[in-house]
Amino acid sequence: MKSTSLALAATLLFAATAQANEAVIRKALTQQFPGATINSVQKTPYSGLFEVYLDGQLVYVDAKAQYVFAGDVIDLKNRANLTQARLNQLQAVKWDNFPFGNALKTVKGNGARKLVLFSDVDCPYCRKFEAELAKVDNITVYTFLYPIEGLHPQATQTSKQIWCAPDRNKAWENYITSGAVPKNDGKCSNPVEETIALGNKLKVSGTPTLFFANGQRVPGMVPAAQLEKLLAANAK
Repeated sequence: MKSTSLALAATLLFAATAQANEAVIRKALTQQFPGATINSVQKTPYSGLFEVYLDGQLVYVDAKAQYVFAGDVIDLKNRANLTQARLNQLQAVKWDNFPFGNALKTVKGNGARKLVLFSDVDCPYCRKFEAELAKVDNITVYTFLYPIEGLHPQATQTSKQIWCAPDRNKAWENYITSGAVPKNDGKCSNPVEETIALGNKLKVSGTPTLFFANGQRVPGMVPAAQLEKLLAANAK
């Protein structure tokens, strides 16, 4: 009974200390970065650091927020990027919140497995990913045309022309594989600007960015074998 009481007391003390540290950290960072949105503060299991999720970024601070550490924490033993894994968790999106009517829908095989893809029509890594995706069966892919104008100035116009084509999916495939631009002015009713706003809201900073049925996000191009594993691990 005594050991149980001591354990409970230790737990309560730890929780109280963590809350006190969170208050100190929030106050210090608010003073240093006025206007920043601090979404969460949480103690990490390594080096006495606290992770702070603010404005879509993950940084680390000491208990008094006198020092800020920006960068990835790598688990060398397991070769795992702990920062990216945590960001993927924090930035997960509820599947039903996606406006699927604004995406190109492609069904392969039985279509049982689900994937949301944010893709820039002029992104070379997106083209590489499409080649890998072609190797995967029994999947439904919702492709949101997400041009990043800072990198690809013509991508917004081309995305609108793809959407306005009589067969959007065929137009997308033709452009990705051969660079064939649809013969229209792109002035039909299209969701490209809405998708840009959605991507900004979701902090999608690069393409391709993948979202799985359980909401988990994975940024970057992945080969087919890895995609198969991700689909299995992140099913609803």
